Amino acid sequence: MTSLSRFFHFFLSDGKGNDVELSKYKGKVLLIVNVASQCGLTTSNYTELAELYKKYKDQGLEILAFPCSQFNGQEPGTNEEIENFVCTRFKAEYPIFSKVDVNGSDAAPLYKYLKFVKGDEIEWNFAKFLVDKDGKLVERYAPTTTPLTFENDIKKVLEVA
Repeated sequence: MTSLSRFFHFFLSDGKGNDVELSKYKGKVLLIVNVASQCGLTTSNYTELAELYKKYKDQGLEILAFPCSQFNGQEPGTNEEIENFVCTRFKAEYPIFSKVDVNGSDAAPLYKYLKFVKGDEIEWNFAKFLVDKDGKLVERYAPTTTPLTFENDIKKVLEVA
């Protein structure tokens, strides 16, 4: 199995616990982010993610947000509470998946794969992975790198001016 087809065979769990096959997003540019509601990086990241999504969703951008409480317990809520917080406070329209681990033996398979392809352990909340339409990992951004700072990278992968 090629890495391309392998990427799209992961199953994710949405905020209600339903299985979602990553292949649903084939042909889209993905920004995959581990998120947290009580982090010092929360406001800037969620605000800019919502702005990017609104601006580029019609050109093929999908943001996949994965709540994670592995870093100082900064995502203590239930899936429902997290989704309500993000959608109400930050007007997020992109999918918020079930809470996951991103490091360690219980890390979500998608995150194990992303780390295998591009780097080491996830260092904190809001690590970001940009994936092209074919499932190729283009870039990994540090948690302190805010989404608007790499908007040109997103536009390049989307092939928009």
